[in-house]
Amino acid sequence: MTDRMTDALFDLLARVVARVARVRMNGEAPDIPRLLLPAPPVPTEDCLSVPVCETSRDAEAVRAAQDRGQFLARQDRWDDLSDELREADRNRATTPGGAPIAELMAFGARADVVLAAEHALMEGAANEAAILDGVTALELVRREYRTDPYINLVVAQAHVDIGWAWRGNGWDATIPRLNRDRCMAHFDRAVDLLRPFDGIELDSPLIAAAHCALLATQRDAGVRVPDRYEDLIDLDPANPRHMRALGHHMLPRWFGNYAMLDLEARRTAARTADIWGLGAYAWVHFDAIALDEGACANVDVDFFIDALRDIVSRRPDQETVNLLAAYCAVAMRQGLGGDTQADFNRLRIVDCANWLIRDHLNEIHPLIWAHASDGFDNNARVSSVNRFTARGRDFALRIIADLFSDEIGRGYKVTFTPKGLHMDRRAQAV
Repeated sequence: MTDRMTDALFDLLARVVARVARVRMNGEAPDIPRLLLPAPPVPTEDCLSVPVCETSRDAEAVRAAQDRGQFLARQDRWDDLSDELREADRNRATTPGGAPIAELMAFGARADVVLAAEHALMEGAANEAAILDGVTALELVRREYRTDPYINLVVAQAHVDIGWAWRGNGWDATIPRLNRDRCMAHFDRAVDLLRPFDGIELDSPLIAAAHCALLATQRDAGVRVPDRYEDLIDLDPANPRHMRALGHHMLPRWFGNYAMLDLEARRTAARTADIWGLGAYAWVHFDAIALDEGACANVDVDFFIDALRDIVSRRPDQETVNLLAAYCAVAMRQGLGGDTQADFNRLRIVDCANWLIRDHLNEIHPLIWAHASDGFDNNARVSSVNRFTARGRDFALRIIADLFSDEIGRGYKVTFTPKGLHMDRRAQAV
């Protein structure tokens, strides 16, 4: 770490401490970075008004696609399911928030089987038949569709999901041998099912993404992981999920190192510049630097911030704005304190929440903020969607109130509208 960065970080922290002391002594309005301080209580509507999008167009489209896949599977309309998956995949159809329709339908088609297996495992079912009944039924269906890539995909993904359920979220050393063996058996079956189908030859991002996801279960030294992801991203460059997965797999804990992570981020940004500008650099680093201190310490933070600006300029929709704002304000703040260089970079990224919220946010999408508070962990269990949503709403409102605490403290009401921010003097109590 350079002397300049060390001095800058310690200067920032010293100013925070000194300023907090003065605030406590004489009640001054602080001028320090708001997002470093503990969040205030949820603000009242007389000082902050932000529309809350409880059910967004994206959430409705996600649910509709999942329900469609589930309905076709329950009705044994496998030909229709295959045709609709193929059409959505070929057209790169997505929800307003960018989620692939084909991926959502495939999830819906296997949801009953996977949820039943997960429930049986959670209940500690001694009879493995209760866990395998559903996927065995899918295997019987597959016999009639041996050459259909999309039906094979649904069955393979069901095996992957059940494999992860067997494994759980613990460290490798804590997983019982039986669980590990069952997990690998399901993964191996998924690899066998997908082996005959090449996503590039089929022009199928859905199949190519499934092959990349299965890399996590394999340690084949002959597999060039960046090449696999390059093919996938070239098939579907508008989908940032593939770039985020690439960055995750470039971490040292998987198949890469920090130099490879940065190299692949730069290469992906160059290949997708016509769609994202510099944005792919941020997408590839997105999850990696939130998870890994070393990755965060090594990111080119100026490049990353420029990339965030390019993403917003090309995707100004509120789903994307909420995602980036919650990422900067919540997810990136959670890792502070582990490494000095990483902390310096984190603080600069956290500060981007300021311009993202002030210049681009029109409404709150609570689920996005709730997921950010969990570090965007897709395996996190949500016991109550209503409580999860309420938590996300409170997180967002507290962060925004903290950001505008100077204006609120001076007697202004901050109102978010589709046309931008409005600030009006609050009526004084008589």
